[in-house]
Amino acid sequence: MNAPHAFRLAAAVLAATLLAPLSATAAGDTKAGPDLAKGRTIATQVCVACHTVDGSRGAPANPILAGQHPEYLTKQLREFKAGKRVNAVMQGMVAALSDDDMVNVAAFYASLPPVPGAATNADLVLLGERIWRGGIASKKVPACAGCHSPNGAGIPAQYPRLAGQHAEYVASSLKGYRSGERANNAQMLSIAANLSDREIAALADYAAGLR
Repeated sequence: MNAPHAFRLAAAVLAATLLAPLSATAAGDTKAGPDLAKGRTIATQVCVACHTVDGSRGAPANPILAGQHPEYLTKQLREFKAGKRVNAVMQGMVAALSDDDMVNVAAFYASLPPVPGAATNADLVLLGERIWRGGIASKKVPACAGCHSPNGAGIPAQYPRLAGQHAEYVASSLKGYRSGERANNAQMLSIAANLSDREIAALADYAAGLR
């Protein structure tokens, strides 16, 4: 083999070696994102009775899902299926869902516009606002706004959106954390343990009116 040919062959081998990882990376990046159409089908067939197909207001005992962060919804579905979050109805609903199903239906609900709500208890709104914005120092309760944001929009992939959420559902969730019945968030268990019924009602009503 003459020198020029050997040089060209070596260069070709080197180029192929260098490009191979790039090609593999590029191929890995082509994985499709969530399928909203499949998510809507699951919502229509599985979730509609409790959450309505568009994730809007529905029954006050059930959470509004429209506009909720997809990562948060997916996490909750996975934890229902794993038994980390206990609810007989939801565990039955998610039993047959694959991980892709959960990602798809979460993305579908997240793609819908948030639903505005309203505070209804004038006697509690100032207390709710005070706790939301400043917490309760004497009870070591932090301001809700620190995690769920001042306007209740939450922080994607970390903390759920609470703005406009049913006050009844938020109150029930806080009481569930306080009693330990809902035990899939150590931070909320600690916070809710120090809240009275009146403080919970005030926070839930205030959150319902955020937008």
